[in-house]
Amino acid sequence: MEVHHRARSCNPAGEATVGGAIFHAGDATFLPGCDVLSLHCPRTPEIERWLNEQRISLLPRGALVVHTARGELVDDEALVAALRSGRVAGAGLDVFAGEPAFDARYRELESVFTLPHLGSATMETRVAIGMRALDNLHGVFAGRQPPDRLA
Repeated sequence: MEVHHRARSCNPAGEATVGGAIFHAGDATFLPGCDVLSLHCPRTPEIERWLNEQRISLLPRGALVVHTARGELVDDEALVAALRSGRVAGAGLDVFAGEPAFDARYRELESVFTLPHLGSATMETRVAIGMRALDNLHGVFAGRQPPDRLA
């Protein structure tokens, strides 16, 4: 499989490939080569609803979408329409706008596989989360500010 990638910032190394993956500076060259588009990026205002009707139209007909980033990166109207028309053949969705609620139309589509935001559910990640919680408790009980204070 040939792997292509895109980033909001320029390719830090200025290379055409990084780790064997081909870098693209823009959507016009990136999306037409994506038989499988997998979204992995943080949520920022400038990329909300990034996967919209225009970008979906650049994907090859029958592409697959895997979304494990942040729910607000996908325009649900556009993706549901593309799935219904067959423009997008299927989607694996781990995140949704407005979680824990999600667009009920996805339930009607046999070509959609949904998960309840489990993308980080590896043993290593869960252990790291637990250890971080313990670090916070130790800080409190020792009379120090916890490392991850929320309030």
